[in-house]
Amino acid sequence: MAKAPTVEDVAAHAGVSRQTVSNVLNTPDIVRPATRERVLAAIDALGYRRHAAARRLRLRRSSTIGIRLHSYLGGVSGVVLDRFVHAITERASDRGMRMLVYAARTPQEELVRLGELWDGSEIDAAILTATERDDPRVRRLDEIGLPFISFGRPWGEDDIADPRHLWVDVDGAAGTRAATEHALSRGRDVAFLGWPSGSGTGDDRERGWLEAMSSASAQGDRLVAEEGVPFARASVDAALAAGAAPDAIVCASDSLAVGALLAVADAGLRLPVIGFDNTPTAEALGFSSVEQRPEDVATAILELLLGPTGEIVVPRSVEAGSAHALITPELVVR
Repeated sequence: MAKAPTVEDVAAHAGVSRQTVSNVLNTPDIVRPATRERVLAAIDALGYRRHAAARRLRLRRSSTIGIRLHSYLGGVSGVVLDRFVHAITERASDRGMRMLVYAARTPQEELVRLGELWDGSEIDAAILTATERDDPRVRRLDEIGLPFISFGRPWGEDDIADPRHLWVDVDGAAGTRAATEHALSRGRDVAFLGWPSGSGTGDDRERGWLEAMSSASAQGDRLVAEEGVPFARASVDAALAAGAAPDAIVCASDSLAVGALLAVADAGLRLPVIGFDNTPTAEALGFSSVEQRPEDVATAILELLLGPTGEIVVPRSVEAGSAHALITPELVVR
């Protein structure tokens, strides 16, 4: 295996001292322009591992993308965002970019932090997560001129033909549609356990269930629970006690699926329960679940955010058909 070039190799190639190379990488303003350019050319020629630093010096950009690290709330869900952050960090590195992870407890704190990072030239762009309808972050980032893309659609009237910004999302309706079609092989009465109406993500997942049931001319109860195992268990307990007898239950999350499984066991029944997120809990308990594929989301986000040369284009124009990507999830049957 060929030996990776070192600072000494760069210094010898450029005909300067090791300290001069270090100065170019860390304090370029103190190095004469002609010498600095010679060292940068040597870095590029040798493929020195800090070539990304050389590019940042040339372009006066940070080659860094900011993303918020959400607080850990516990419970079954929350794994998807963790996987996404790991995946985007790995894939950004492969493209010569870096990720800067910052903490913020609220969207307001997030905007303050992003403003500070942007004003200090510490980031060139940002990735938003947990989007909502009329998201205040969108307007503010537009105002300060910070390029961004979201993991989560804008939830506008027409996100496809009239997008408000770049976005990538998982096609939740496709996931629950596949789950429901699989569940219908066990019987015609397939219930859906979801969150209260008004959640963009939740409503999208409910739509897939409705479409599959309509296509099959089947019927089933729409059950409601806040996110969490105890809430889901109570909701399904109440439905079964009231006489509901579903052949299967499709759920909007793995947390809801665990609660449904406990309620079904309480009633002494055996019927399929399908979750959404394919968390380690789904694998451990052995129930089917919809896999969001956050690694594919990470790849799509970088493809949209970065221009054809691999650099963030400022500003990015938002055009119908080229401003979004929908990732089709996969039903993992157990």
